[in-house]
Amino acid sequence: LDIARHAILPVICQTYVALAYCSRFIKANLEEVVRQDYIRTARAKGAGPWRVLVRHAFRNTLIPLVTLLGLSLPALVGGSVIIEQIFTWPGMGRLFFESIRERDYPTIMGLTFMFSLLTLAGQLLADLLYSFVDPRVSVD
Repeated sequence: LDIARHAILPVICQTYVALAYCSRFIKANLEEVVRQDYIRTARAKGAGPWRVLVRHAFRNTLIPLVTLLGLSLPALVGGSVIIEQIFTWPGMGRLFFESIRERDYPTIMGLTFMFSLLTLAGQLLADLLYSFVDPRVSVD
């Protein structure tokens, strides 16, 4: 319980920028998708505004959002270096920063490898989510 109380501010700092960026991205994509012909067709068929928004517009907005989320994992790791330094929170980001400062090359190489694996995992997860979000995409 004590860890949760102390983690609130770093978590808010880490997620605030990402949520703002994602919400702006979703808003811009929704404005573009709502002008498409199939949205007009769904409205003409008598679908309610919420149904059109959720079933048709938002579903097609998820496809570029998956790409954005897959690419945001490296930014999350990079942001952890800064957040952990500001809040003196022990973690991989702080270890990476201190190993650079102390020129501990094996640790730097190991953490760079770990961050690279996390980036690849984010890209793999994004590719797997494509088939879930868009049934036309198949994973071979």
